[in-house]
Amino acid sequence: MKTLIILNDPPYGTERSYNALRLAHVLLKADPAIEITIFLMADAVSCGKKGQKTPDGYYNLERMLKRFGTGAHRFLLCGACMDARGLTEAELVDGARRSSMDELALATLTADKILVF
Repeated sequence: MKTLIILNDPPYGTERSYNALRLAHVLLKADPAIEITIFLMADAVSCGKKGQKTPDGYYNLERMLKRFGTGAHRFLLCGACMDARGLTEAELVDGARRSSMDELALATLTADKILVF
């Protein structure tokens, strides 16, 4: 099964991105064969920035996202959204990559399930 999860909110300040990634992790536990694509757009592209420093005991989205850039999973960021926020490819978490609306459209067309946060 192919699942597309689209995140729009910033990494911190709301818990939508955090909750989306929590769900993604549980989906992987429930079905290890699932193929998950995480697509970050708007302020969510900041979730993909490496070097996030959070207080002890606080969730860290960088650590949570790392597992989605491997295997059958994809971890994609909207290139136009990155540009608008001055985020470069060199600043991305390992496994993440710059993407486009064309690739999001294709992922949408091929997904069995789509979740938007």
